Amino acid sequence: MRKILILLICCFSLQIHAQESSLAYLYLRNGEYEKAAAIYKNLHEKNPLNSNYLTNLIESYRQLEKFNEVALLINTQLKKIPNQYYLLVELGYNYQLQYKQDSASFFYEKALNSIEKKRNQGYLIGRSFQQNHLLDYALAAFQKSMEVNPNSNYNLQIAAIYGEKGDLENMFNTYLNLVETNVNYLPTSKTYIGKYITDDAENEANIFLRKLLIKRLQNNPQNSWNQLLSWLYTQQKEYGKALIQEKALFKRDPNSLKGITDLGEIAYADKDYLVSKNCFNYVISHTKNLEDQLRAKLYLLQIAIETENEVSVIEQQFQQIFMEYGKNEHTIAVQIVYADFLAFRKNESKNAISLLKEALKLPINEFQKGNLKTKLADILVYSNKFNSALIYYTQVQNNLKNNSIGQTARFKIAQTSYFKGDFEWAQSQLKVLKNSTSQLIANDALDLNLLITDNIVKDSLKIALKTYAKADLLAFQNKNQQAVDTLQVILTNFKGHSLEDEALFKQAKLLEKLNDFTRAENNYIQIIALNKEDILVDDAVYYLAELYLNKLNNIEKAKAYYQKIIFEYPSSIYLVDARKKYRKLRGDTLN
Repeated sequence: MRKILILLICCFSLQIHAQESSLAYLYLRNGEYEKAAAIYKNLHEKNPLNSNYLTNLIESYRQLEKFNEVALLINTQLKKIPNQYYLLVELGYNYQLQYKQDSASFFYEKALNSIEKKRNQGYLIGRSFQQNHLLDYALAAFQKSMEVNPNSNYNLQIAAIYGEKGDLENMFNTYLNLVETNVNYLPTSKTYIGKYITDDAENEANIFLRKLLIKRLQNNPQNSWNQLLSWLYTQQKEYGKALIQEKALFKRDPNSLKGITDLGEIAYADKDYLVSKNCFNYVISHTKNLEDQLRAKLYLLQIAIETENEVSVIEQQFQQIFMEYGKNEHTIAVQIVYADFLAFRKNESKNAISLLKEALKLPINEFQKGNLKTKLADILVYSNKFNSALIYYTQVQNNLKNNSIGQTARFKIAQTSYFKGDFEWAQSQLKVLKNSTSQLIANDALDLNLLITDNIVKDSLKIALKTYAKADLLAFQNKNQQAVDTLQVILTNFKGHSLEDEALFKQAKLLEKLNDFTRAENNYIQIIALNKEDILVDDAVYYLAELYLNKLNNIEKAKAYYQKIIFEYPSSIYLVDARKKYRKLRGDTLN
C-alpha cells in the first residue's frame, strides 16, 4: 500500500510539473516574460539538470533585459556543473546584447576551445551559436568538432549554416560531399536542396547546383550526379534533359527502368507528350517484363488519344494490344481506357458499357472492380443515365471508403448531383471531401463547393446555376457547341450575375476546342475588363497570352500579356512559365 501511495504522489508531482512547464512556455510565447521567468525560476531550482528550463529562464531574463541575473544564473550553473560548456556561448551572447563585444568574444573563443576538452559538447556548442544567429562561430564549432572527433559528422548542420548565410556554393558542395561519401544521404540532401531550388531554371540556386553537378560529373562520374541532375531538370520541367540522365543511369544499371517510367508518367501528367512518348518507347524496347510492357503501351495509347486526330489509328492500336495480350485480368487498365475512348471519342457508349460489364466478370480484386465501376458510371452519366451511375458510384464509395478510388467516387456522386441540379446534396458530399487524403480530390471538391456556394444565395430559383451546371454536363459529354450555346444564355440573360466571369472563362476554353479563337480572345478580354481583382483574371491573362502565341500568331501581344503576369500578378501560379516564355520571346539566352 505504501509503494502505491508513493507512486501516486510521484505521478501527481510529475503532472504538476508538466502543467507548470506548459503554462510557462505559453507565457514565454505570448511575450509575458515576467510570468514566464517566475515559473521557470522555480522549475529550474527544482530541476537544475533540465536544460530546457534553464535556457527558457535565460531567454525570459534576456527579454526583460535582466542581464546581471543572466550572468549570475549561468555562472552559478557552471560552478555546479562545470562541463556545460555550451553555457559559455550564452554568457558571451549576454555580453553582446550589452554591446560588450570584447567580453562576448572572450567567452565565444573559450567555448570553441572547450571542444578539445570535451568532444561530445561540440554539437551543443555549435547549436547554441546557431540558435543565437552567430553563424560564423557555429560553423567553426561544428568544423572543429569534426576535427577533434573524426567519427562525428555535422555536415548537415554545416550545410544548413551555409544556407542561412546565403552561401549557396558552399552549401551545395557540402550536401554533395555527403552524397559522395555515402549515397544513402541522397534522399536527405534532395530534401534540403529542394528548399532552395525552384521550377525556374534561371533561379540563382538552380544555376549554381546545375554547374556544380555538371562539373562533378565531368571530374568524378557517379550515378548520384546523374540522379540529382535528372531530379533538378524534372523540377524545372525540362523533361528531355532529365531523360538523357535517366538513359545514362540505365546503361550503367540495365536491371531497372523505374527512373525512365517515373519520368514518363511525370511528363505525361504535365502534358509533355513528346518526352513521355520517348520514355515509354524506350521502356518497350528495353524490357521483356509483361507488366512494364503493358504499362508503357497503355501510356502510349493515352498519348495517342490526346494527340492523334485519326480515330481509326487509335482503334487499331487498341486492337493490336488485345490481339497480343487478350482481354483478361492483366489488361484491365487497357480495357478501362478503351471504354473511355469508345464512349467519349467514338460516341459508342453502348459498346463501352458492354465491355466494362464483361470485364467485371473477370477474377479481379476490389481495386480493379472499383476502377471499372467508376468508369462505367462515368459513361452512364455521359449517356444521361444518372440514377444507374449513382448506384455504381455509391457501391465503389462504400466498398473503398478509405481509398482514393472511393473518395473519387464520392466526388463523382457530388458532381452528378450537381449536374442534375441537386445542389444541396452535392454540397453535403463535397463538405466531407474537403479533408480528403488526395489533395487533387480535395481541391476539386473545394472548387465545386465554392462555385455552388458563391452563386446559390443570390439566385433563389437557381436558374443561372442550373444553366451553368447543364453547360458543365454538356462539356463533360463532349457536346462542346451545345455547351457554348448554353453558356451564352447566361451571358445574355444574366448580365452582371456572379457567374458571368465563370461562364466567360468556360466558354473561352470550349471555343478554343472548337477552333473559334477570335471569340475566345474576346471572352478573355471581357474577363480582364470585368474586375481586375477577380480570381480568374490571371488565368484569363495567361491563356490570352497562350492564345496569341500558339493560335493567333501575334508575338507582340503574347509578350505583353506574359509581361502583365510578371508585373501585375506576381503570386500567380503561371508566373514561372510566363517568365520563361517572355524571356524566350524577348530573345534572352536561356541556360
